[in-house]
Amino acid sequence: MGLARLDIAARRPFAGGQTFGSVGGYEQLDGVAYFAVDPSHPENIAVADVGLAPRNGAGKVEFSADIRIIKPVDNDHGNGRLLLDVVNRGKELALKNINDAPDGPPDAAPHPGNGFLMRQGYSLVWCGWQHDVPNTPGLLRCNAPNASNSDGSPVSGRIVVSFQPIAHTDTQFLSDREHQPYPTNHPESWDSVLTVQDYEDGPETVIPRERWAFARLVDGRRVPDNSHIIMDGGFEAGKVYRVLYETSHAPVVGLGLLATRDLVAWLRYAKADSDGSANPLAGAVGRAYAYGRSQSGRFLRQMLHLGLNADESGRVVFDGMLPNVAGGKMGEFNVRFGQPSSLSNRSVNNLPPFLDLDPEGDEGILTRLAARGLAPKIIYTNTSSEYWGGHGALAHLSGDGMADVEPPDNVRSWLFCGTQHAPASLPISDTNPDTGARGTQPLNFVDYRPLMRAALVNLDNWVTHGQAPAGNRYPNHAEHTIVTAESLAGQFRALPGVEFPEHLKAIRRLNFGPDRAVPSKIPPLVGAAYPSLVSAVDADGNEMGGIRLPAVSVPLATYAGWNVRHADIGGAGQVLAPGGTVVGCAIPFAGTRAERMAANDPRPSIEERYASRGEYLARVKAAAEALAAEGYLLAEDVATVVGHGGAQYDAIAGVAAAAAADD
Repeated sequence: MGLARLDIAARRPFAGGQTFGSVGGYEQLDGVAYFAVDPSHPENIAVADVGLAPRNGAGKVEFSADIRIIKPVDNDHGNGRLLLDVVNRGKELALKNINDAPDGPPDAAPHPGNGFLMRQGYSLVWCGWQHDVPNTPGLLRCNAPNASNSDGSPVSGRIVVSFQPIAHTDTQFLSDREHQPYPTNHPESWDSVLTVQDYEDGPETVIPRERWAFARLVDGRRVPDNSHIIMDGGFEAGKVYRVLYETSHAPVVGLGLLATRDLVAWLRYAKADSDGSANPLAGAVGRAYAYGRSQSGRFLRQMLHLGLNADESGRVVFDGMLPNVAGGKMGEFNVRFGQPSSLSNRSVNNLPPFLDLDPEGDEGILTRLAARGLAPKIIYTNTSSEYWGGHGALAHLSGDGMADVEPPDNVRSWLFCGTQHAPASLPISDTNPDTGARGTQPLNFVDYRPLMRAALVNLDNWVTHGQAPAGNRYPNHAEHTIVTAESLAGQFRALPGVEFPEHLKAIRRLNFGPDRAVPSKIPPLVGAAYPSLVSAVDADGNEMGGIRLPAVSVPLATYAGWNVRHADIGGAGQVLAPGGTVVGCAIPFAGTRAERMAANDPRPSIEERYASRGEYLARVKAAAEALAAEGYLLAEDVATVVGHGGAQYDAIAGVAAAAAADD
């Protein structure tokens, strides 16, 4: 077994000793897991460069990861289920995205939110897997060794770092989101290249080398620095920059995959005292599930593609998975010089396979595991943003986009219509207060988290009791609910004051050479775009090809998974996608018929749709109860969704009243 030792540094009551129904109190354990894996073992060889990592006296590769466990104080009161919450850039996700917990700084104590997972009796586990997470208190990271050549010299090669500022800046760090960078080997090298584009797929211009340098500003002076670049005149907001250079920093990125696998396997199977380390969940785990959102959902797809659902003893690790908002992509989670947080359109995260199983015989995400009978039950959940990001539909369409491809029997795939990538909420605003990213329309505020709670219950019932979940719900050709993104331009532009993206997101065919894990073509050769298909919409512009929350089926606005960059942050006309993540919008209806007619809005107003707030909420409740009857929503969350509806009605009616007063 790959876990060599578990050191628990702190053990404390969770949530101040709060109790959760019949499960009772929970406790929080924080520590470090130490691993030693055989680089030649068949279950490990899929990890890129693992054979180039340093070995101990026993021939094993050693590494470590920060871990956290939140479990019932009395394991016997739990439900016998372990839920791995795959951290996203070192941060926890499940408490916010399933339990509705409030956001907080990384070093804040975990908040139980509504306590759903605790009342259910889950033992929650977090494991650092990303090597370049900043050394910020509270973030969980994996400490991976660097790869070396046979003569002991460091592995060197070329890397491309991409960035798109939302404000003018003089200096740029050579990493995404302040992660630890890949430093350049040769700050003075004229072989390094910096290019600029007006938008992602626009014409690329090489910036003369004498105009920029590997340096940063200190007291107004340029100081050479191998982790920053600086350019005469600075970097313009909204433009896309790519810097190509050589580095000799080559951590074995894929060891984070093994850390995740082997920690869960050890907690699931190890005896009470194994290798001198006490297993806090010994005998308490009958089933193990994994949840991942966005980056960490794509991480789960990578695990599946590499066949990493068996430990070194060949035992199944995960019985079920919930990859959320992963779309059709994987990531730079098992590649030399990998940038796991990168969402560049020229990243290996845009390489196929996209399908779970390809009917034409090509390799799919689940091909290796299916051949061995080790594929878990999977429920994919996506939002409109993944489709408008250019990749969501690729997970269930043929390569040319012309034919539906049904997922295998162990998979369900659901689109949450009219929602955006990140769970959204009120108040109404066109600006994200955390990032400063601003759209031309208010940001989407449809909260899809109640659907995630139902998805977890569905997954557990499927694995434990064989109760298959409700069917797939996503845009498709058979039901005529899938269209090209461009075909909707006219309908959206007909809405008053609405801009439609001039430059849509696209996923292109890329050639990195014969080995995707050790690319030889840097930058890659760029080919034709894959088809970009999205859900068809109704007369209001609301999506039809998936699960429609009452916010969408009993609407007060048009809700979409895209927005357009505001001129204030540069890149006017481009899809709003700070850091590469597409942001959605909400386009409220007029309050009255008179306001609608004055604005020339083709959509009926709120007063034309609903006689009163009470009638509106009654229709929301009926729609929520229908979703619960189908199995897509829990009965206990009907009231939650009705509450969302009331808050949205008040917010939108207030905006409409203010607009009328201004007129």
